[in-house]
Amino acid sequence: MGRKIALVEDESAIRKNYADALTNQGYSVIGLESKADAIQAFHQHLPELAIIDISLGDDVEGGFDICRMLRSKSSTLPIIFLTAKDSDFDVISGLRLGADDYLTKDVSIHQILARVAALFRRIDALERELVEADLRIVGDLSIDSTSLSVEWKAEKVTLTVTEFWILNSLVRIPGHVKSRDQLMQDANIFVDDGTVTSHVKRLRRKFDALDDQFDSIETVYGMGYRWKK
Repeated sequence: MGRKIALVEDESAIRKNYADALTNQGYSVIGLESKADAIQAFHQHLPELAIIDISLGDDVEGGFDICRMLRSKSSTLPIIFLTAKDSDFDVISGLRLGADDYLTKDVSIHQILARVAALFRRIDALERELVEADLRIVGDLSIDSTSLSVEWKAEKVTLTVTEFWILNSLVRIPGHVKSRDQLMQDANIFVDDGTVTSHVKRLRRKFDALDDQFDSIETVYGMGYRWKK
């Protein structure tokens, strides 16, 4: 069986179209219609990736609740919001909750398949790279490849797989500026500059919550970001 994907979508025709396309690519797909169905299923077994519609029936933000529940169980499980909503508020809200990607329903099936494949490649590449060194230490930062965990001054920092990959890219060469395009390439993110900015802001907030003097992620205006030496 292929990698397990959960598809939470209340419209049966759309759910079937996406499920068929993913199944044809070799994935094992479970289709779920409502927030209640999804939460019950995820309490029993977690998928390897989740695609979630925000508005589920009368529950206009049901997908956000599912995302919160999944993040409470796993910080690294890839989550894609697939929805008819496309306002900046909805995009930012989804990313703040820990989604890795955000797609509107007017995108093609090929784009959806590309995003799914990119997220799985990101996980595989991250695991391969970090296995080369059990522990990477850069100043007060440590990255443990065994558990894919991060610590700052000996305190754990819980990151999504996208945040983990962006951080890993920045600390690879401290002091070296990474443009948003380079971070998108490193993380296999097919999104706009604003989405990368949102991920970096969330990354900073997580470090700030542990250390109000944190300033290791620098914005180099007009160029990108770097991890300070």
